[in-house]
Amino acid sequence: MGNKKTLEEIRKIFENDRFATENGTTIDEIGEKSAVCSLTVTPSHRNAMGAVMGGVYFMLADFAFAVAANHEKMGCVSLRSDISFLGAAKGERLIAKAVCIKDGKSSACYRVDVTDDLGNLTATATVTGYKVG
Repeated sequence: MGNKKTLEEIRKIFENDRFATENGTTIDEIGEKSAVCSLTVTPSHRNAMGAVMGGVYFMLADFAFAVAANHEKMGCVSLRSDISFLGAAKGERLIAKAVCIKDGKSSACYRVDVTDDLGNLTATATVTGYKVG
């Protein structure tokens, strides 16, 4: 089994990502260079028009990237992120799935799709990470 961390151990490590965790994000799954994170939408996540604020999608996508890029070995930080908002969430939960699409020596690229619990694709992000460690 080696030095592989359990999901509970990884959740404990990422409790220190307080902005994300204190705003309701959870780590649901981890895989090889991938992660699934989610949050339940509350009134505090909504904008003046009643829709989920764009920053919520970005926070969730960024957190999913951080978990996917660092749960095996800490040391990858976001260098550049690009997000496209594709549609309003209609469900009660947002789910971000981060997958590594290129893992190089000093950088990595991840795609993060954010859906609601009804399966609607609400946002997609591309994140370039820099390996500092």
